[in-house]
Order: sequence, then C-alpha cells, then structure tokens
Amino acid sequence: MSQVAAIQMISGADVQANLRTAASLIAEAAAAGAQLVLLPECFAAFGNRALADIAAAEYEGSGPIRPFLAEQARQHGIWLVAGSIPLPTEPGGKAMACCLVLDDQGREVTRYDKLHLFDVEVSDSQRSYRESKDYGYGDRFVCIDTPVGRLGLSICYDVRFAELYAALRRAGAELIVVPSAFTAVTGAAHWDVLLRARAIETQCYILAADQGGKHANGRETFGHSCLIDPWGEITACLPQGEGVVAGEIDLQHLNTIRGRMPVAGHRRFVPLDDIVRASTE
Repeated sequence: MSQVAAIQMISGADVQANLRTAASLIAEAAAAGAQLVLLPECFAAFGNRALADIAAAEYEGSGPIRPFLAEQARQHGIWLVAGSIPLPTEPGGKAMACCLVLDDQGREVTRYDKLHLFDVEVSDSQRSYRESKDYGYGDRFVCIDTPVGRLGLSICYDVRFAELYAALRRAGAELIVVPSAFTAVTGAAHWDVLLRARAIETQCYILAADQGGKHANGRETFGHSCLIDPWGEITACLPQGEGVVAGEIDLQHLNTIRGRMPVAGHRRFVPLDDIVRASTE
C-alpha cells in the first residue's frame, strides 16, 4: 500500500504568502509518510488579477512558483501534483490552467491543461464566473505512471464530465486527482456525489484537494478535500480550513473490486445514428 495526501488551502492573491502556507502543509504531508502530495487548484494565486503576468514569468523561468515546486519535491522526496498554476504553452500565449506533476527529484514529468472551463452562473455573492476570459482550453487528457499507481489528471469543473474519467480509466488510471476551488454553493450541492460517482464508475481511487474557506476577496470555497476508494467510500475528509488529508492507496483492494465487478469489460455503446433512427420510427 502507498500513502497519498491532499492539501486544503484558503489561498489569496499574495503568491509568496500562499507558497509559505503550501510549504508548511507539504512538509506536514511528507512527515506523515505521503509519497504523492496533491495541491489544490489556484494554490499559488487565488483572485490575483495579474494572471497574465504571472503566467508569462513562470513560462520564462523568472517566476517563483515552478522553482518552489521543484525544491519541495526534491527536499521531501515526494511526487508533487501541483493543483493548477497559470502557464501558457508558448511564448506570449494565453495562460492555461495547468497542473504540473513533479517527480521526487523535482523534475517536471508532465503537464495537464484543464479541458473544461468554468463559465457558469452561481447563486452566490459573485454570481457569474467566466474562466475562459483568463484561460485557454486544454486539448488532451493525461495519464502517467507514478510510484503509487497509474495517475489520471483532472481539474475541478472537469469532474462534471464523466467521459473524461472514462477515458482515463481506459488509459489505465488507478488513481485520479481532482484539484479544485469549488464554490460553497455548488460544493454543497454536488461535490460528494460527483466525486463518489467518478470513483464508482471508474473503479479508481479519487484524491481531491479543494480550497476550503472564506477568501480575502469575499469568495467562499467548499473544502471537504478527501480520498475516496474504488467502491465509492470516503476514507478521509477535511470539511473546512487549511490542513492535510492523508490515506492509503491499496491496489490489491482496487483489483479485487474490479475483478468482482468487471464493468470495464461490460461497457457497450450504441451508435448515435441508431438512437436517432429509433426515436423517429
């Protein structure tokens, strides 16, 4: 069995202050034995309107976030899944909501750019969210091997799109991460049920790191960072506030569940043309 951890934060606009908090919580997770640590979405810059400048500096190598991540992974000997940071794919390009994965030597081994952007109306104090104003859309899913199992990447709003998680399962995922900044309103309604559904459908572990409290800019995030097993059981959870959620990944348990209920081999698809034809006959 392997130990993993999700970090819950209440990040603000001050990048250096956020990194100091992240460093303390990463150290706590590593001291508890975590081999892989997940940071939340927007962990380094939440509500900071200088996203384009932050993104450009990180791409050029003059920003503080990527060196910080490399040092943390190296120092603690952990795989670090870095929630999301603004990072373009080319010089002068639009920022992407980018999840970097670093190995225990501090090397960036892959990146995932968020596929689904949060352009919605919510019944909270902010009311309207338009993530596509600041970020570009990703165009691929990512699944890689790690010491704790084969890892699938997703970010926040992605969790509403089951087809992404099905693709990650087909690519061999055993653990799927969901770094998030879920609003308090949408989280109360849908967080647990969506995460548990994704775990049950894919028969994967789900590790979710959320922002969790009231932020300086007035926004409220839901928290409830958690680890969910392939049967859909929540094995660890932190309701609110900053802290660490840790738990075990047991691939033997995962394989037992998949062996007893081999849903991946039972999946059937009906061609869309057949559905349309049947509905008009």
